[in-house]
Amino acid sequence: MQRGSDRLSRHRDDEMKHELQGLLRSGHPTRSEEWHDPEPTAEDDPQVWGGPVAPGRAGSSLETVRLELARILGRGPFPASAPELVRVLRRKNAPDALVDALETLPRKERYTNVQELARALTRREGSP
Repeated sequence: MQRGSDRLSRHRDDEMKHELQGLLRSGHPTRSEEWHDPEPTAEDDPQVWGGPVAPGRAGSSLETVRLELARILGRGPFPASAPELVRVLRRKNAPDALVDALETLPRKERYTNVQELARALTRREGSP
């Protein structure tokens, strides 16, 4: 069977797979240079990997809400009111839980940055 433009034969491919099998299954880094390996998470990193971050959910703190808002909004829409930010979040396909939380904020209030917005959202989660 002709394999096209492969430089190695089928037998050499199998041999190379066999040689690498132990290294790949060992659970150790496979790169010779340490700087190639991904950095592990730190203990104080916010846990945004667990699903959509929204105020009022378990594990959502000021830092995680701020990080999620900054990731989605960026620097562009500020200063802005809550309805303007809701439109931006919807346009950027933000999680519904985050958009719903923003819709509960006062309509006339203006926010100059992500920190103010996150603080307002997390402050409202504790209020009745």
